Amino acid sequence: MKKYDCIIVGGGMVGASCALTLAQLGLRIALVDKVKPKVFQAEQPFDLRVSAISLASEYLLESINAWNSIKAMRSSPYRRLGVWENEHAYTEFNSNDINQQHLGHIVENRIIQLALWQQIANQSNIELFCPESVINIDQTNNEVEVTLETKKLNAKILIAADGANSQIRQQAGIGTTGWDYQQAAMLINVETQLGQQEITWQQFRPTGPVAMLPLQGNHASLVWYHSKSEINRLSSLTNAQLCNDVNQFFPEKLGGIKQVFAKGAFALTRKHANQYLQGKIILIGDAAHSINPLAGQGVNLGFKDVLALKNVIATAIGTGQCWYSESVLSQYEKLRRNDNLLMMTTMDAFYGVFSHSSSIVKSIRNTGLSLINKSSLIKNKALAYACGI
Repeated sequence: MKKYDCIIVGGGMVGASCALTLAQLGLRIALVDKVKPKVFQAEQPFDLRVSAISLASEYLLESINAWNSIKAMRSSPYRRLGVWENEHAYTEFNSNDINQQHLGHIVENRIIQLALWQQIANQSNIELFCPESVINIDQTNNEVEVTLETKKLNAKILIAADGANSQIRQQAGIGTTGWDYQQAAMLINVETQLGQQEITWQQFRPTGPVAMLPLQGNHASLVWYHSKSEINRLSSLTNAQLCNDVNQFFPEKLGGIKQVFAKGAFALTRKHANQYLQGKIILIGDAAHSINPLAGQGVNLGFKDVLALKNVIATAIGTGQCWYSESVLSQYEKLRRNDNLLMMTTMDAFYGVFSHSSSIVKSIRNTGLSLINKSSLIKNKALAYACGI
């Protein structure tokens, strides 16, 4: 039976970055995942699943030598962020206002994962088990034993990075609190008449927001929030029919679209683990918290988890403490739980205010947007927080 310092289940963006950060501390890591990411070719169409990578996340990816590989494949910087309900209450955030070259990058999830796996292949203290699935977990006082389909692994700790429907969280008996927003969202990849605009924007409508995320060249990723029934209807359309609906429904700021390349839909839910630590099992990323995607903060919160966990363990090692003791690992939950809850609650409040149909509430929120736009102090503080700097 192979023994490791840490077993990480889930080799996506958060799990793979966690493996690399802990490997930097000299720990021996086992990374378990079911499926390898598909290789990248420049002529491939854009994936539907993309993320808005904040400046803080970019710095983390640089620190584990993955960012240059991401840029060598493809990414799209954005320097401005626009938010509005009507043109009289338009608010725009600009990277120049916080002395940065950009606010972030829109990157396909698979590209981030590929860049991370490239770095993992160069690490002698990370062993990848793929394709593999977890069959059973058994905790003792000093270690955790993980039974895979073909072998057993032992480690001092187990990190669950296996997503919002985490199997590890369920096996550990950790419950969640959350709800269904009774709405759905559609992702649509399109070819645009306009070239890359270096801005990501969101317009709030009575039926839910619509958003544009810029991609390279004449491409964009659109997000369309609506009732579940309407998203089901849109999903049933042909790409040509959907293209016509987008041109009619999305604001003129988008410019015309020539064609729809791909589409997909998902329900909007919130889920927060009741605890991040159970014995030797630690939750990170979506396994610990899944957030309303309104502001694109999901993976950025996961990267913050990764950095916090690394710092807690590094401090313990540096001061001669038992880094895998519960007293040390509990510091990770103290660092991250309240911050994640604050972001989740803020997004819910924002979502609730802009989905309210009252004319009084509408007047208040548009006045609020106008005031924010006129206050550079408020704007810059909010922008710096969103960027993680």
